[in-house]
Amino acid sequence: MRKKLVSLLCAVMMVGSMTACGLSAPAEVETSDASTETAETVEKSTEATGDGETITLVMAEVNPLDTVVGQMDQKFKEEVESRSGGSIKIDLRAGGVLGSENDVIDGILGDSKTVDISRISAFILTPYGCEKSKLLSLPYTFENREHYWNFATSDLAQEFLMEPHENGLGIRGLFYGEEGFRHFFTKNEIKDIDSFKGMKLRVSNDPVMNGLVNCLGANPAVVSFGELYSALQQGTVDGAEQPITNYKSNAFPEVAPYMILDGHTIGATEVIITDEAWDKLTEEQQKILLDAGKAAAEYNRGIAEDAEAETLKALKDEGCNIIEVTDLTPWQDAVKPVIDENIKGQEELYQKIVDMK
Repeated sequence: MRKKLVSLLCAVMMVGSMTACGLSAPAEVETSDASTETAETVEKSTEATGDGETITLVMAEVNPLDTVVGQMDQKFKEEVESRSGGSIKIDLRAGGVLGSENDVIDGILGDSKTVDISRISAFILTPYGCEKSKLLSLPYTFENREHYWNFATSDLAQEFLMEPHENGLGIRGLFYGEEGFRHFFTKNEIKDIDSFKGMKLRVSNDPVMNGLVNCLGANPAVVSFGELYSALQQGTVDGAEQPITNYKSNAFPEVAPYMILDGHTIGATEVIITDEAWDKLTEEQQKILLDAGKAAAEYNRGIAEDAEAETLKALKDEGCNIIEVTDLTPWQDAVKPVIDENIKGQEELYQKIVDMK
């Protein structure tokens, strides 16, 4: 029943965002079921709970360990194991071996018991009825990193982290991080916002991103992250969007060598834990995870900007075509319908975020 409700929420919200620009629904692109099968066949390694026993929590990460979020995950793992004296182990499985972020969430909602903890993009929760989380993905909400971190370390952020738990999804957020501002990249040459007209751009199953792409005059196509490289290579899609570091670490410049620095949204990311795993921990162990999360978030904040600058320089040195955006006004004007549509009923809450700059 819960899964059917989640699917219905997803469908309704996607139609709402796309209606804001009066354009079509995203095309469904056929993808492989390999990642889902992998997630279902991996044996969960939570060993035991209780005094004197080691608890092993399986943590999923879709990106490689050398990415900003991969490094944040490793810091979280180190902090948890150190602070717990080794009584809590984090079995970190990166590179998408447990499936895409949506695969992981769907598995949790389906009670697969494969994953205990996962690093996800905050906007991934939007199709599952998390209205507050949706606000974090709205285009041009955060002016800069400091603006984002003012939110991420605030009391208000705690309300957002607890939203999926309060909605009965069986998960809760531990802490926020970020992986840099997100930019569009394409197979063929682009010059400005007008270059996107008629393009097919990959999106995750997210109503805000669908609406954003529609409002740029392009066509959204849902493709899993694990299938994106081949979709670009084969021409199934013309482009996509990612933070700069993920763009490079996943070798996307090989198949889509044009990136325009529009910075439409910051890559807000969070680490979640299932309520089942959380409830098995003692209060002391729960505090260890929260404190480790604060340390990992601070670490993430310290490395993200430098990593982005270094990666951008490397991309330019390697001959990647980087297009600067000198005036964001046309972009902001184009996506205003997406913002207006998706803050309905939450105008005051959204303004609180905007005012944190």
